[in-house]
Amino acid sequence: MKMTLTGIFLILAGIIYTEAKILHVDVALNGCTDTDGEKMYGLDGEEMAHADWKAEKMVMTLPEFADPFEYEEGTYAGAVGDLQVCKANLAVAIQAYKNPAVTQAPPSSSIYNRDDVKMGTKNSLICLLTGFYPPRLNVTWTRNNQIVTKGVSTSQLQVNVNDFRFNLFSTLSFTPQEGDIYTCTVEHEALEGPITREFDVEREVSEPSLGPAVFCGVGLTLGLLGVATGTFFLVKGNQCN
Repeated sequence: MKMTLTGIFLILAGIIYTEAKILHVDVALNGCTDTDGEKMYGLDGEEMAHADWKAEKMVMTLPEFADPFEYEEGTYAGAVGDLQVCKANLAVAIQAYKNPAVTQAPPSSSIYNRDDVKMGTKNSLICLLTGFYPPRLNVTWTRNNQIVTKGVSTSQLQVNVNDFRFNLFSTLSFTPQEGDIYTCTVEHEALEGPITREFDVEREVSEPSLGPAVFCGVGLTLGLLGVATGTFFLVKGNQCN
């Protein structure tokens, strides 16, 4: 699935002071191309909500235990207006700067199983892609060298507020069978060539990977990819305790 969010990314960050003098970073991100766009609100590196252009509403991504709130109806309408402004600014910038080169950063990739692998039991593979810019890449899944599209889903782009690079994860629903080998391949303009990560079902059954340990470490420390992803890792991490 190609991610086509390139062009101008306007980052609005503010500092909020509490009575305890704890600093928090409030982020609103507008991103667009001439055909697509993104509107996201976050706090302390965690996504709170994003605009769903198909559903025509703001989608809250805070988990239930975070006592989530809801944005007013006018918030989505404002996001639509921001998208149009972004596209207009993009057209002006392209003409004024004549498509200047952008600083590129290649993605790092990893592949993990969601649950312990058991033959014939449904499971999920997660291909984690982090630290890339610009936010346009292509992810391809294969099973025994055959391209797989059914059961594949891609997360919302998440932005690192420290360096404004991007993260996402691609998930493949699968049922492990003997002899199956899955791969996740990522293509990005900052890479010299595609990067492929392999998942061998039989090897995973006989020699379980470090996937659960990774879930524990990432979930209990960084919450790497925002609320949607961070919550996922947090739940998996807690299961390890």
